[in-house]
Amino acid sequence: MNFLKQTLASIIGTLAGLFLFATLGVSSLVILLITLASVDTEPTIKDKSVLVLDLSTEIRDREPMVNISDILSDRQRSVLTLNQVVKNIEKASKDSRIEAIFLDGSNASGGSGYANFAEIREALIKFKESGKKIIAYDVTLTEQEYYLTSLADTLIVHPMGLMELNGIGTEPLFWTGAFDKYGIGVQVVRVGDYKSAVEPYTRTELSAENRQQLQVLLGSIWNNYLQEVGESRQINPNDLQKVADNQGVLVPEEAQNLKLIDQIDYRDKAISILQEITGNQEKSLRQVSFNRYIDIPVTGIANNSSNKKIAVVYLEGSIVDGVGTREQIGASRFEKILRKIREDKQVKAVVLRINSPGGSATGSDIILREVQLIQEKKPVIISMGNVAASGGYWIATGGEHIFAQPNTITGSIGVFGLLFNIQEVANNNGITWDVVKTGKFADLGTVTRPKTEQELAIYQKSVNRVYDLFLEKVAESRDLAKEKVADIAQGRVWSGKTAKNIGLVDSFGGLDAAIQYAVEQAELGTDWEIKSYPSSPRFAGLFVRKTLDEDMKIGNHSVDPLTQEFSEFKEELKVIQNFNDPRGVYSILPFNWQLR
Repeated sequence: MNFLKQTLASIIGTLAGLFLFATLGVSSLVILLITLASVDTEPTIKDKSVLVLDLSTEIRDREPMVNISDILSDRQRSVLTLNQVVKNIEKASKDSRIEAIFLDGSNASGGSGYANFAEIREALIKFKESGKKIIAYDVTLTEQEYYLTSLADTLIVHPMGLMELNGIGTEPLFWTGAFDKYGIGVQVVRVGDYKSAVEPYTRTELSAENRQQLQVLLGSIWNNYLQEVGESRQINPNDLQKVADNQGVLVPEEAQNLKLIDQIDYRDKAISILQEITGNQEKSLRQVSFNRYIDIPVTGIANNSSNKKIAVVYLEGSIVDGVGTREQIGASRFEKILRKIREDKQVKAVVLRINSPGGSATGSDIILREVQLIQEKKPVIISMGNVAASGGYWIATGGEHIFAQPNTITGSIGVFGLLFNIQEVANNNGITWDVVKTGKFADLGTVTRPKTEQELAIYQKSVNRVYDLFLEKVAESRDLAKEKVADIAQGRVWSGKTAKNIGLVDSFGGLDAAIQYAVEQAELGTDWEIKSYPSSPRFAGLFVRKTLDEDMKIGNHSVDPLTQEFSEFKEELKVIQNFNDPRGVYSILPFNWQLR
């Protein structure tokens, strides 16, 4: 008995020791991280400084989810939110200590969508109008980078560099061959001539309708690009198109001869130019990164503090039923967030920032209902990001005014059902099922066999009804005849520019324009402040910025083409994983949007 007691005591003691060790380990890590985040919480800068935007920075609507393992390794990417970038540029234009902005393309391209870049571009134009300079340097100059750097007073490209100006394209992935090979069955019910979101699972190439809408969409975005870049460089857009058609990729000398860039030189030349602009006689250029500048106060620019709030709600990702992850728009999670905003008397107006290709039709409608309830009590303004289509547009119908950029992807007013079954792959591996039921359609939702004609008719009826509801919501929201909406719907995707022409969008502008409009509608004057939802832990944001400032700078790594393709393949898999609507009915873009 004593032996058993001693053994038991030993086991308990060991477990207690392990628990204490783990607890102390976690506590120590937390204390370490808090200490790191607390150091130098009020950074300062000197006069005659330059604000540096590393073009490898990924720019998103919201701060990303913080992964401790990534932070402690070299996998942490430099990430800024769109609002942080725009506000930094606006602040710098009024900050007497900042003499210029340096657009640094030394590292790999980070990127964002063209709609986000359009808003940054607008802020850079205003910065130049304040009388301050923009200097840009790049090694491999892509179209996206050139969209910003074409604004520079001086644009320098490395002697061994390249410039890409060959147009934009998209390369959809098709799963059909793999499904056929492994015995995964797919059945489809849909509405709309252009509702081609099912094509990756039923075809091996684009349909004529889908190819047509993609060509028109890309053409609209590209023409807008040529117009804006041509204006910046004082080059006829037709001449830029000739470059894209006849050359595509240029060596620096060719780009300079065509006046696409200003100088061919090394990065130190850009630094020398910035030294001259600042008039700083020190050996090293006084630089401040965008990450660090976020927390630097500027005399004469007040940080608004008020009990009158403008709620900015970020709806980013695919729309799914249920709670969802941080990278998704979970219907039940956002339903609670919007309800809280509706009941908050301090919130005087709401801006919904939508950056979503759509998803669950049921989830979209759950969120829309809460938006409508808010609209009954306070103004709701819609700000479309890079993509606000299908279910994203469904939600947008709840707002009183819709802002988009000319190169926003929107529309896709259509509905479909996607029904998978695994009968063949299971049977091929010796797996079978049988069923006992009390009604003919009791196993309607099974994935163990294909649907019968009668069952498909049930799903088609549901899809038709949801599509009709979609048309009604758009017609009521946009004050259009239902017949007119039916003509421009059919699942067709539009650019923001075309969407405004056909009545789906009210005004061009980014997030800041939408916020200012909300302030005017709520008649708040200057007495207001922004409150963002979903909220990000302040500690997380501070820590990430601390680890990514210029004192611990790590550029985003170049990725080889094969790794990049695999990364995009994983994104395609996520699209399938997002199909969780309880009715199997979806409103989502007809492709996973990737511009190349």
